[in-house]
Amino acid sequence: MPESELTAELHEGFSEPDAAARPWAEVAEVLAKSEMFWLSTVRRDGRPHVTPLPAIWDGGRLHFCSGSQEQKIKNLESNPRCVLTTGTNTLRSGLDVVVEGTAVRVSDPDQLQRLAALWKSKLDWDFEVEEGAFRDPAGRQGLVFGVTPAKVLSFGKNPYTQTRYRPAT
Repeated sequence: MPESELTAELHEGFSEPDAAARPWAEVAEVLAKSEMFWLSTVRRDGRPHVTPLPAIWDGGRLHFCSGSQEQKIKNLESNPRCVLTTGTNTLRSGLDVVVEGTAVRVSDPDQLQRLAALWKSKLDWDFEVEEGAFRDPAGRQGLVFGVTPAKVLSFGKNPYTQTRYRPAT
């Protein structure tokens, strides 16, 4: 979902009277500035799995990395659809964002180099790029995934708003 083609649609039933849809620029700023996200995946037996992890917003996609033996990666191997959420833990202020999409493995060396530089500048994490993945200073491999949003929801809290972002028609 290219950012330039997103349109906002306010859900009036879940928004305060006279509230307006939050501009996409505000949502994109939350995605760009947030360090921690909650990744929701589904286990093979249908049970949910949720875990916090850092993610990087770049090029209209959220990127995260994880070890190949972790539960979330096993889940994504059988069902790559997932949800990433971020925002605040307060009731009366902030903007919460939900991104639904499909996780796709990133293995292009040039793209991984750019992402490794972003992880370093934003989170001060050092990654080398080797064999289509990240490698940390301890030698552990991190598989990198990108999630292009299929749907984005934002939940504003002052005033209360619920806005859906989707491709322009």
